[in-house]
Amino acid sequence: MSPGLHHTLHSRYNPQKEAEKYFTSLDLPAGIRFFILIEPGREYLIPPLYRRFPLAKIIALHLEAPRIPTAAQEILVRRWSPEQGIPLQTFLEQEIPDTLAAAIRIIEWRPALAAYREGYRRILEETVNFIKRIDANMRTTCAFGRRWFRNFFKNLRLIRRVLVQDPAAASIPVIVTAAGPSLETAIPLIKDLQRQSPHLILAVSSSVQALRGRGIVPDLVITTDGGGWACFHLYECLRGIDPQAPLVLAVSLSAALPSQCEGLVLLPISDGSLWQQQILQSLGIPYISLPQRGTVSASALDLALRLTQGKIYLTGMDLAHKDIRTHARPYSFDRLIEAKASRLNPGYAQHFTRSKAILDGGSHAIYAAWFNQHVQAYPERLFTLGSNNPVFNALNPRILQDQPEQPLVLGVQTIPWQDDPVEQAATLLLKALSNPSIGARIQEELRSLLALEEPGQTQCAETLSTQILKLIEPYRKKRKNG
Repeated sequence: MSPGLHHTLHSRYNPQKEAEKYFTSLDLPAGIRFFILIEPGREYLIPPLYRRFPLAKIIALHLEAPRIPTAAQEILVRRWSPEQGIPLQTFLEQEIPDTLAAAIRIIEWRPALAAYREGYRRILEETVNFIKRIDANMRTTCAFGRRWFRNFFKNLRLIRRVLVQDPAAASIPVIVTAAGPSLETAIPLIKDLQRQSPHLILAVSSSVQALRGRGIVPDLVITTDGGGWACFHLYECLRGIDPQAPLVLAVSLSAALPSQCEGLVLLPISDGSLWQQQILQSLGIPYISLPQRGTVSASALDLALRLTQGKIYLTGMDLAHKDIRTHARPYSFDRLIEAKASRLNPGYAQHFTRSKAILDGGSHAIYAAWFNQHVQAYPERLFTLGSNNPVFNALNPRILQDQPEQPLVLGVQTIPWQDDPVEQAATLLLKALSNPSIGARIQEELRSLLALEEPGQTQCAETLSTQILKLIEPYRKKRKNG
């Protein structure tokens, strides 16, 4: 950053006093755990911030590589600038858990707006979109956290055969299919690509019925939703499986999975939390870690980027409706609407009510903003196939032919359970809670996930252990009685 620009950001006479005065004017409440500073210049604001909030994490977002005064250098600050080559969204995801949106405060250094203009507005907008997204995730966690926790233990018993591969050795192109209405018109394009060369088809579970109805069998199906109603998509996936083309599922271990999944080849997905990592590694279960995104389409893109170094085609990612149609047809929930349809409750009215509820929720705009920023990090690898959401227009259109340098190598590993995995997992988790090196972090993860305490309260490890055992007791009893 040039010296001349520094003079436009701070007082020439006493920048420390200027920063102190501004900090006092903010009148910040207690309880803030993360501060995100938008282009704080030479970071004169950080020392007074640290004195008032010594336990909070301070994150400084710069437009250029910063020049830091000595006083700020002595304080632990997480810094980002474009020169690091890390997308801003990825950086923020690494630094801030997605269950703590209410504990974040953005602080702007307003003189930087006049100096950087559009660049300043861009990182501010990206930061606000990040907070909106994790706020939506936090609300979902409050509603479903305990269910996700129970699902994790329940799903351990379903793991018998696990998909394993070497991601670094893969270069086969991947087609990711979501269930937006445009998937119907993209089917001929998918078949065209398949005729040219082999592609791995990674389908979100809600898109499988539309694919199969048009003669396309996906190679890998992903499901991440923890709600029980999501099983309807899997029931359709499991119905009429061809023995010559068995279903392979990439499954979040917090997802709702029917018992019919036992014995299928599974690719377990962890949410990256330390408590899940400790259990899976101790039990010897191969897995991959993907961040929680709130929408399976985003998780499918994350998975595709892990599976292959080759090209990735995105289709059915409308993030919008076509009139009152919310998804490609046939669609699993259509059966439910048809079953309830009557003269006084026609199917069209039900479709309209459902589409309006989704639109009113505002989730489409949140995820469109995430995709818009995320896909820009992979301009040479991502391609749009069909009429996706306009945020994908910046991507290249599909190319005529792919020549994979090396095929995707997949293998299957059998998990020979000697003891009940739920009992083993419960024992491992309780032991980890009292581990001096990792116990505090796991306790924090579980308190946020399970909403086991009110703000301002603190629970000891013993109380938390008792509540955890109570939550998983039904699954332990099932095996004992079974």
